[in-house]
Amino acid sequence: MDWHGIFASRNDRMKASEIRELLKLLDQPDIISFAGGIPDPDLFPVQAFQEAFAQALSPEKQATALQYSVSEGYGPLRDWIVTEMARLEIPCTRDNVLITSGSQQALDYLGKLLLSPGDTALVGWPTYLGALGAFNAYEPRYDRLDPETNRSAQDYAEAAGAGRVKFAYMSVDFANPTGKTLGAGMRERVIDLADALDMAVIEDAAYQSLRYEGEPLAPVLAREIARKGDIDACRTLYCGSFSKTLAPGLRVGWVCGAREVISQLVLLKQAADLHSSTINQMAIATVAEAQFDVHVDKIKTAYRARRDRMLAALEAQMPEGVSWTRPEGGMFVWLTLPDGIRGDDLLARSLRTERVAFVPGHAFFADGSGANTIRLSFSSTDEATIDAGIARLGALISAVAAE
Repeated sequence: MDWHGIFASRNDRMKASEIRELLKLLDQPDIISFAGGIPDPDLFPVQAFQEAFAQALSPEKQATALQYSVSEGYGPLRDWIVTEMARLEIPCTRDNVLITSGSQQALDYLGKLLLSPGDTALVGWPTYLGALGAFNAYEPRYDRLDPETNRSAQDYAEAAGAGRVKFAYMSVDFANPTGKTLGAGMRERVIDLADALDMAVIEDAAYQSLRYEGEPLAPVLAREIARKGDIDACRTLYCGSFSKTLAPGLRVGWVCGAREVISQLVLLKQAADLHSSTINQMAIATVAEAQFDVHVDKIKTAYRARRDRMLAALEAQMPEGVSWTRPEGGMFVWLTLPDGIRGDDLLARSLRTERVAFVPGHAFFADGSGANTIRLSFSSTDEATIDAGIARLGALISAVAAE
């Protein structure tokens, strides 16, 4: 049967994630992987989750844990998130919070809710490729979001053509893939731009808790609430996740925003999967209430040391012509290679000769540019292995540059 002939036209825009494909390499023991931005499993709070799942399956709670539940999410977990949002200067209520199956599902729902074919999504250049994957199915156009320039709202609107600019998507803290953080003034600039264009702002805060140095910056949503006085008057939609802090395998994230938007997202949730796993939400709530801050401090100590080790190794091993970011947190360092060296070609050769994996940078650009860039992750690799992997990679780049 010619299945392709009956697929919807939007399937032509959907491509396999290069990161998900590279994660398959983790099963090969001789590969040093700087590819997937994944937490170190040795740092998972395993005992805490064992106790939390046992508690969820106790006689008093097992019926709730194993039963259908409300689409909005488990009440005690939403209450914990409300408290956490308040700590971030985002006052809200349960009605402003929807639990999703990871923040990736939140991005899919927001793309579905906001984008009509031909509408424009403003994204970074580069940006998180999972966001591009989520939005692609809804057939948008992409334009470069760069709040550091003086590009006007009118310029963005004119570039959108017949469609509308519907939202700006950004990860403002230690962004995937660059590790960069958007400054306070630029966060304010995005709010101005959103008001001028009558568009939404999607604030992907997956790495917000993982700051290793410098002063925390208030989220975009907090700044907008400070201006407008009420979350329900705001355009910004904050997407949070427990994947980078507690356990990615449980697939628990959330959206916090205006009730009018949350109520529409609930309808999408009901149509898609009814609700996220109740027992997983219960376990996350129990562990978060008991030790979220303590556990986050633990992983920050480990990841800070690995970031420092990778930056030191890059300084020692990279040849002239290679530059990189110096993130204040998160999981990533972004490298720009000498002109003429393509990241995808370098990866193919690295896997063949050096057995070092990373992600070619072009995957993070909506227009497929960025050929001479790569992303390295330091979160799941120990310090000695970081030294070895960067030494191999530096030697390879030197050899390729000399050819």
